[in-house]
Amino acid sequence: MSKYIEKVLADVKAKNSNEPEFIQAVEEVLSTLAPVIEANPQYEKAAILERMVEPERVVMFRVPWVDDNGVVQVNRGYRVQFNSAIGPYKGGLRFHPTVTLSVLKFLGFEQTFKNSLTTLPMGGGKGGSDFNPRGKSDGEVMRFCQSFMTELSRHIGADTDVPAGDIGVGGREVGYLFGQYKRLRNEFVGVLTGKGRPFGGSLVRPEATGYGTVYFAQYMLEKLGQDIKGKTVALSGFGNVAWGAAQKLVQLGAKVVAISGPDGYIYDEKGMTQEGVDYMLELRASNNDVVEPYAAKFGAKFVKGRKPWEVKCDIAFPCAIQNELNGDDAKMLVENGCMMVVETSNMGCTADAVNYLNGRVAFAPGKAANAGGVAVSGLEMSQNSMRLSWSAEEVDAKLKDIMKSIHDNAYDTAEKYGMKGNYVAGANLAGFIKVADAMVAQGVC
Repeated sequence: MSKYIEKVLADVKAKNSNEPEFIQAVEEVLSTLAPVIEANPQYEKAAILERMVEPERVVMFRVPWVDDNGVVQVNRGYRVQFNSAIGPYKGGLRFHPTVTLSVLKFLGFEQTFKNSLTTLPMGGGKGGSDFNPRGKSDGEVMRFCQSFMTELSRHIGADTDVPAGDIGVGGREVGYLFGQYKRLRNEFVGVLTGKGRPFGGSLVRPEATGYGTVYFAQYMLEKLGQDIKGKTVALSGFGNVAWGAAQKLVQLGAKVVAISGPDGYIYDEKGMTQEGVDYMLELRASNNDVVEPYAAKFGAKFVKGRKPWEVKCDIAFPCAIQNELNGDDAKMLVENGCMMVVETSNMGCTADAVNYLNGRVAFAPGKAANAGGVAVSGLEMSQNSMRLSWSAEEVDAKLKDIMKSIHDNAYDTAEKYGMKGNYVAGANLAGFIKVADAMVAQGVC
C-alpha cells in the first residue's frame, strides 16, 4: 500500500472512528488501488482520494408521523449524496432499524463504484431511515412515507438525485413516496425508480439484482470452462434479491437447496422448483419474510436460528444484508467443497471472509455482482426520459449485456494490473478509474 493511501486511510479512521461499516468499505477499496495510484500521480496531486472518501452532501432530518392509535412517532431520515462526478446521485432508500449514518455512508461509497461499473451515467448516493415497515399497516406506512418525502423532496430531482428501493422499501413504499413527491412538486418526472408499471416503472426491475448476480456468476463460470446448470446452490435472504436469484437459477437448471430468513434456513435436498419460487413471492406479498412456512409447504427441513453456509453446495449467494457471511462461515463453505461465492448483498462478507475466500474460491464482490438492480434502475430512468416502455425481453437483454460488460471490465482490469482472476481488485480499480478521471477533468469541486 502506498504512503498516500496509508495517509488517507489513517485520516478516514480518525475522522470516522464511530462508523465501522464505512471504514470497512473504504479500507476494502483503498487497499486495492496501489497500482493505479502509483501509475497516475495526478490523482494524488488533485487529492482525489481525500475527496472521494468524503460525501459531497449529507442530509439528516426528523420524520414525525402518526400511528393508527393516534400516537405521534418520530424516526430519523437521511440522504447521503456521495459523488456526482459521472451523473446524478443514484442509490436506494433503506427502511430498517439497523440504518445508521455509518451504514448509509458505506452504501453510498460502494454505490459510487458500482454505478461506475454499469457504464451508465449515474453517481453514487444512498438514504433511508431507522423506520421498520414490518408489522405496520398500509396507512402507517403511507403516513411515514409522506412525512419522509416532505423533507427529502427538497434535495432530489430527476437530474439531481434519483432514489430507488432497498431493504424495507418495495413497490408499496415507492408508490407512496412518488405520490407525495408529485403532490409537493406538481411535476411527473422519473425521480424515483422501482415504481409500479402504471406510473413509469420498468419491467424486470424487481428481479434485476437477482437476475444480474446469476448472469455474473455465469460469466465467471465460463472463464473456468463450466456451466451453472446442475450446480448446487445455497442462498441467503428471502426478499426480492434472493427471489430473483432463485428464479433465474431454477430457469437455468441450477439446484437451489437452501434459502434463509431471519428465523433460520430451509434445506431442500430435491432442489427448489418454480412453484417454490412463486411461493417465495406469495410470502413476501403478505409482508412475511420468515421461511418456516416454506419448509412446511414443500416438505423441506427447517433449521431454526442458523445460516445456510453449513450446507454443502457448489455456489453460495449471500443475498440478505451486510456482513452476513463471516470468516468461520467462509471456512465452512470451503471445507464443504464450495467453489464459488457470489457476494450479492452489499458488502455481504466480512473483511476476514473476503480475505479467506479470495484466491481459494472464485469470488465475486458485491459492487460488481449485484449491480443488476441499479443497472435496470438506470434503464428505468432512460425509459422515463424518453417516455417509452421497453418489453421484458428488451430489458432483460440489456441487463445481461451490462452484466457481461461489468464482468469483462473487472476481469480485464485485474489482468492488466497483474492480478488475473481477482475480481475484487478488478472491480475496485475499474470503478475507481472512471470516477477519478471525471473528477480530475472537472477541477477542484
